[in-house]
Amino acid sequence: MTATALAGAVLPDGPRSPRLVQAVQFATARGKAMRRLRRRYGSAFTIQSLAMGRMVMLADPAEVRELFQTSPELADTADANLGSVLGPGSFFAITGDEHRRQRKLLTPPFHGRRLRAYEQIIESETERETASWPEGQAFPVMPSTMRITLNVILRAVFGADGAELDELRDLLPKAVKIGSILAVLPIVRRDLGGFGPGARFDRYRRRYDEIVDGLIDRAQRDPALGDRDDILAMLVQSRYDDGSPMTRSQIADQLLTLLTAGHETTATTLAWAIERLRRQPGLPERLAGADDALLDATLMEVQRVRPVVELTARQVRAESLSIGRWVLPRGTVVTACIALLHEDPALFPDPERFDPERFAGSRADMYGWIPFGGGVRRCIGAAFASLEMRIVLRTILRDFVLEPTTDAPERPHSRGIAVAPAQGGTAIVHRRGTRQDV
Repeated sequence: MTATALAGAVLPDGPRSPRLVQAVQFATARGKAMRRLRRRYGSAFTIQSLAMGRMVMLADPAEVRELFQTSPELADTADANLGSVLGPGSFFAITGDEHRRQRKLLTPPFHGRRLRAYEQIIESETERETASWPEGQAFPVMPSTMRITLNVILRAVFGADGAELDELRDLLPKAVKIGSILAVLPIVRRDLGGFGPGARFDRYRRRYDEIVDGLIDRAQRDPALGDRDDILAMLVQSRYDDGSPMTRSQIADQLLTLLTAGHETTATTLAWAIERLRRQPGLPERLAGADDALLDATLMEVQRVRPVVELTARQVRAESLSIGRWVLPRGTVVTACIALLHEDPALFPDPERFDPERFAGSRADMYGWIPFGGGVRRCIGAAFASLEMRIVLRTILRDFVLEPTTDAPERPHSRGIAVAPAQGGTAIVHRRGTRQDV
């Protein structure tokens, strides 16, 4: 083990190249950079980034466990994150007691009966989108999965319909795309006299706030508000322990957070699922008649081999923090390397092999399989996303035969935060009943 000492701190070793060089290498190809650094420095290394400064990156399961079990008072969300574009009321921005208070309010919609209420929405949106899929010709599925997950979010989370649904459907993908870039490269948010990506995002955000304000007004006037299942309606009715309601800005920030965290990542995972299944002879047909257990195991394996988010971060708030072999000074951003953990042969034997059976009949290691993060910051919508992916994939495989391929795997392509298949998850499909299975 080699380490660098810094005023009593003990940090993992890492590259000595200039910060700009390290930042560019990491921003353009995170997965490739992490694998290269692991080969050179082992399961922990230190890099310098432009947005987050010094970053200690962990790929040792025991150290990741310690990180996730660390009290938020000692290490919490990093200063530089999506909260800078999603708003001060976003889960990505709030910390401590405020994070606990809001998480308590938003947990019920994502569990039990409330969760099951969304199943029909998901299936109907999938059927609507796939009705126009071309048969017998190659096309990328990711634009379709993006539309499916966006429409599900707008109906299940925002309770939007009519003109509001149409405008949000047009506005939000553009805002999320720019916001993902601004979160990774905040320098491009500089005010350029009303021009540039930062100014464009601000215009989108102002219009979004106006629409949500109108949706809240309509919800408050709705005599059947208590019977609605959409999350906006639940937040309007929710109360903190002291009886106070969420503010309008808090509701707007959290709804945008739920969309950003759940729309693109879920759609991208579904695109990866199609890309992977076309290269697994016989598996799509098994899944077409399978129970939910095999579908869930398959989606877990997709998320293992093609994680859409490759790392999750905390920032040291205490004077120093001990994690395993390391002593990290205040301000250090410490990350769990999701992509590296998912391909660790000690956790997943023969990690290059796509094998859903490794998850059959057992729960995934909560510190080794972490596509939704971990600890108190684990994605609050994980159960919703898993349900949505299962129903979308089940509906597609029920209605279509996927034509297999021997083409080379699609390479990962960074979209800012998410990592997507470079060709969008190319598929060739045939509707069941129109020809013999391929």
